[in-house]
Amino acid sequence: MKKNRKKRGDVSAGHGRIGKHRKHPGGRGNAGGQHHMRIWFDRFHPGYFGKVGMRVFNKKGDRYWRPEVNIDQLWSLVGEQTYQEAKTRTDGKATVIDVLNAGYAKVLGRGNLPKVPLIVRARYFSAEAERKIKAAGGICELRA
Repeated sequence: MKKNRKKRGDVSAGHGRIGKHRKHPGGRGNAGGQHHMRIWFDRFHPGYFGKVGMRVFNKKGDRYWRPEVNIDQLWSLVGEQTYQEAKTRTDGKATVIDVLNAGYAKVLGRGNLPKVPLIVRARYFSAEAERKIKAAGGICELRA
């Protein structure tokens, strides 16, 4: 049952005799946020009104997509078993590591690589990463 059932017969039904329970005395929704409800908005929603910063029209966010991986993590992208097979391989073939398939775009040069022949495919290489990959007997291939 509704709470109001208990107040049937009372003139004001619990809403006071003087102020009266009118429909929307302060306005609907966010009305008065910059006027009679300013203190409430500033206290509980600071920064709700106004502008901050510059708008960038036609911003293409994926233009700057460039997740990075360091060379010390390259072999973890293909797994331990592939690394062990590449270490013991005698036919001179190189293992291909495509960092784009793993969700990365750029290879950075932190860490060291074991002397195992490999081909690294990525969109971007830092100079240090390229130098270390070539020193380990590998090849850097750019991929679009």
